[in-house]
Amino acid sequence: MKIAVAGGTGTVGRHVVDVVRERGHEAVVLSRSNGVDLVSGSGAAGALQGVAAVVDVTSRQTMSAKASVEFFTSVTRRLLAAGQEAGVGHHVALSIVGVDRAPHGYYAGKVAQERLVESGAVPWTILRATQFHEFAGQLYGRTKRGPVVAVPRMKSEPVAAREVAERLVELATGAPAGRVPDLGGPRVESMAAMVRAYAHHTGEKSLIVEVPLPGGTGRAMRDGSLLTQAPADHGTLTYATWLWLRRPTV
Repeated sequence: MKIAVAGGTGTVGRHVVDVVRERGHEAVVLSRSNGVDLVSGSGAAGALQGVAAVVDVTSRQTMSAKASVEFFTSVTRRLLAAGQEAGVGHHVALSIVGVDRAPHGYYAGKVAQERLVESGAVPWTILRATQFHEFAGQLYGRTKRGPVVAVPRMKSEPVAAREVAERLVELATGAPAGRVPDLGGPRVESMAAMVRAYAHHTGEKSLIVEVPLPGGTGRAMRDGSLLTQAPADHGTLTYATWLWLRRPTV
């Protein structure tokens, strides 16, 4: 089976490509280096010839609702149009748990993406997942200012990107299923505690400061809106174990 992966060089996309190939399928990575511009749509229709399913795990680093909506609207419309033109029978999109309960900032773009997929002509499946284990390290790098790292006060339910990828490939090789149960991690964690564990693991000496963010996004981070609700599925790899598996080898 030929499966295209939009965002195939990203945090979860790399795992999706690996899982597709490990399970005996052909992976087509949609990227500029392969002649496909997902924002403009250039090269997409040609790259999707013979593709049975598209897995969209694209992302953009922004907290701006406008920028997020523009990005996900452009990419999703062009992917769906190219998929319809190429005869793709299944469009699988990765979204985020709780976006409908907190449609602000970056999440506004994911809400727009979901609506386009749901109203599109290509049969679809949408999987919502919680933050990946890698998110703590990404936050550390983005918010570090000298010796201080400001971390949003947040309840998180981190899940391994590999486990998300495995679920996405299972869905892509099956029939279109609409909205499927959310996928979260095995336990709820404090984001500040996760970032402190990351810093300790990497030997960083920084002061981790927990900060309550203002507005709807900050409130959703604190009140549990971004956690799974029943019915939901859960991964098995805890954040602590994931960190331990990345310990330096001698």
